[in-house]
Amino acid sequence: MTPKVAHGQAEIGQRSATPGFKRVLTGSMIGAVLEWYDFAVYGVLAATVLGPLFFPGDDGFTKLLLALATQGIGFVARPLGGIVFGHLGDRFGRKPMLVVTFLLIGGATTAIGLLPTYHDIGIAATFLLVILRLLQGFGLGGEFGAAVLLVSEYGEPRRRGFWASWPQAGAPAGTVLAAAVITVLGLTVPAGSFETWGWRIAFLLAAPLLAIGFWIRRGVEESPVFQRAQENAKAARAAAEAETHGRSSIVLALSRPRQVVRGLGMRLGENIAFYIYTVFVIAYATTFFGFDRGDVTLAVTFGSLFQFIGMIGGGAWSDRVGRKTAMLVASGVLIIWAPTFFWLVHFESVPLLWIGVCVGAFFHGALAGPEAAWISELFPTRYRYAGASLVFQGSSIIAGAPAPFIAVWLINGFGVGMVIAYLVVTMAITFIAVVTGPETRGLDLDRVA
Repeated sequence: MTPKVAHGQAEIGQRSATPGFKRVLTGSMIGAVLEWYDFAVYGVLAATVLGPLFFPGDDGFTKLLLALATQGIGFVARPLGGIVFGHLGDRFGRKPMLVVTFLLIGGATTAIGLLPTYHDIGIAATFLLVILRLLQGFGLGGEFGAAVLLVSEYGEPRRRGFWASWPQAGAPAGTVLAAAVITVLGLTVPAGSFETWGWRIAFLLAAPLLAIGFWIRRGVEESPVFQRAQENAKAARAAAEAETHGRSSIVLALSRPRQVVRGLGMRLGENIAFYIYTVFVIAYATTFFGFDRGDVTLAVTFGSLFQFIGMIGGGAWSDRVGRKTAMLVASGVLIIWAPTFFWLVHFESVPLLWIGVCVGAFFHGALAGPEAAWISELFPTRYRYAGASLVFQGSSIIAGAPAPFIAVWLINGFGVGMVIAYLVVTMAITFIAVVTGPETRGLDLDRVA
């Protein structure tokens, strides 16, 4: 059933934020930053130091591929985490999942920093690294939905787009933090020591963030929307059980697939654009045009700052003009920007490369910011966590994870025109998903239908 804003459904815009909201927002944001910091640190170090330390053999290229493969394992585990924690979060509440997943991710990251290498304990080191990477992805798959939903259900209704965009903005904030930490370590750790022990500091820094975040999240109250849904469900439990036959919230979400499919369609182009402008561009600019890797990496880092601004600004703008208008404008610009971006790169100019990356990242953020509230508003409370997790994490594996590899295959086999077509077509699917979707601004999150 497609959600509509009917008479009596719309929320009263003057209702203020629920008491305790500041703690909820702070805890959600710290968690989101830590999780994406963990993911970004692992990605950078997998391509530099983890291969030789954890994978056997003499072939350096094979070691690199194996290390990068463990990066992909994290993506594979994310949908599974979304399914498990989505079901549990709809049954037992958002807060417990917020705490459990946070401890899981932070604990796994800290453990990687303490892990013996292949030289110390042999193949057991490789096995443990893979397990810890799986735990990171599994936790992230469940945590992100909890953070976005708790803020969405807790926050001031008339500013839901703005508030929900903050956990979403944890991705670029965590990426910038990871880049800054690794840069500082590279400048301060003695030459030759980074590959032996300096890299561990980047992972161990998760420990103090974990302690602070746990203290904040432990004091967070459960979502008032979820609490009201639980109270209302007591009176209608028999009818609900008869209707759903006690099915999991994941099954309930999949039994009404229109919202899930629409959400996945919206996320398709957005996810692919993110990885083209942040991952693929590094290989493309350095391999085909001879850009210095440091120049490209710095452009991507600054692009993350623009992405952060775009997310917060896009979320706030969607509260004024509606979710659909905000997302349609951003996705329309990204369709136009795809050929423009590659045209700028062809000039082999560092300033033009920066412009291409930063503009692309900004409008990606302007698209991703409102989607956090929009996806939350697509689903009723009784399976909102499950539905949102299926959309957020399902898109990461069908769109985000393979995007850099597909782009490399396309450019090697067919030229840059096919990569542009890849971006344009998938972003057009996003545009169509938004056009055909409902306008959800002002929708009552207390609905249970």
